[in-house]
Amino acid sequence: MNWKKVLIIGGIALALILIVGFTVAHNAQGVVGVQMGKVKAQDLTSTVTASGQIKPRTFVNIGANAMGKITKLYVKEGDHVARGAKLAQLENVQSAADVGAQRATLTANQADATAAEAGLNTAVAELNRDKADLVQKKLDYQRAEGLFQSELISKADYDARKAAYESAEAMVAEAQARIAQSKAQQQSAAGHVTSARAMLTRFADLLSKTTYTAPFDGTITNLPVHEGETVVIGIQNSPGSTIMTLSDLSVITAEVRVDETDIVNVKLGQPAEVTIDAIPKKTFHATVSEIGDNAIIRSTGLATSQSTTGSEEAKDFKVVVTLSDPPENLRPGLSCTAKITTATRSHVLAVPLQALTIRQAKDLVDNADKKNNVQAAPAASSGPDDPGKKELQGVFVVQNNKAKFVPVETGVAGVTDIEILSGLKESDTIVTGSYKVLRSLRNGARVKQEKIEERPPDEQKS
Repeated sequence: MNWKKVLIIGGIALALILIVGFTVAHNAQGVVGVQMGKVKAQDLTSTVTASGQIKPRTFVNIGANAMGKITKLYVKEGDHVARGAKLAQLENVQSAADVGAQRATLTANQADATAAEAGLNTAVAELNRDKADLVQKKLDYQRAEGLFQSELISKADYDARKAAYESAEAMVAEAQARIAQSKAQQQSAAGHVTSARAMLTRFADLLSKTTYTAPFDGTITNLPVHEGETVVIGIQNSPGSTIMTLSDLSVITAEVRVDETDIVNVKLGQPAEVTIDAIPKKTFHATVSEIGDNAIIRSTGLATSQSTTGSEEAKDFKVVVTLSDPPENLRPGLSCTAKITTATRSHVLAVPLQALTIRQAKDLVDNADKKNNVQAAPAASSGPDDPGKKELQGVFVVQNNKAKFVPVETGVAGVTDIEILSGLKESDTIVTGSYKVLRSLRNGARVKQEKIEERPPDEQKS
């Protein structure tokens, strides 16, 4: 009898276990395991990260203005120089000789001009003398004409005074012609002086281009040449020799390239943090001081204005940030990374970026009763204006163990979270992952908290 009771009790217990297991398994059907989180208020910072190199704000590549051999270098790399200080000297024997010869020519032309002016003055004096003589000869002629008509003088005397008067008139005309000639000679001499002076200016300029001086106070940051080398000027499609680079290291900048999708958020005056590869574990504060207007093709480094063909390649924009506390040992050309703060928000509702998802309006149907959340067959294709095809951005809010899609309006995006302007309230429970689940999760599906397995520290690092 005891064995029979034991068997009966065991059978009943086994039946109960089977019933409970069947009930639990039935209820678990259609439940999706998800990761959940709470909507909470936090501070958000939106940043744009770009890489580039350190450059001084003011620098100049001093190139060859003339072809010749370097006879003297007055500086070496790293030297500090003042404005106007001599930097280099090219051979200038021919240039100096040209200047000397042209100065002599100018002196001779100036002497010719002085002589021409003196000749003009002499011609003017002779004209005045001839005019006075003409007046006297005219009076004698007029008196002789009256006396001849009165038969008081002979015909010979009359003719002599008439001839003297006409000769005086000819002398005045000749003197006037000499003045015109002297003026022409003076103008010609003045023109020769002007031409000689212009040639002297030209030769003096060529001579000055053999001596290089500092255009501003700065530091020699590059000196690729040596004494005795020959430098050449640039011609079309062929750059000239660079003698040295002079930089003003008092103001240091980081010139970086920002992706075209981020440049719209970058504004002048925005703060930035710059890290330099050569100075690890240290961050330098900076401010955006310049934003390029021309896109740069990433693969070639050329501006789009320099390209003759259209391109669909990725493009960047130049952005310059000025460091506020540069170290003294900073050198141009060092690789750096700038993190520009484009927006900040304090105590705003935010959710993880991965919680955002996109759904079409026609898909927002409660599918809680659909077994295993199998998606129904799509409806027949309709036109592009079909309201059902409108895409909505939102998150899944967990209510009564069901995922409900809620459209949201977003604001500033941080590194891992994004601001929510409308659609949610603080402490709402939302589905935050995984990405694979969010991609296929249907509106109204039953969900449960999925246990996240913690990886060993070694795996987390990898």
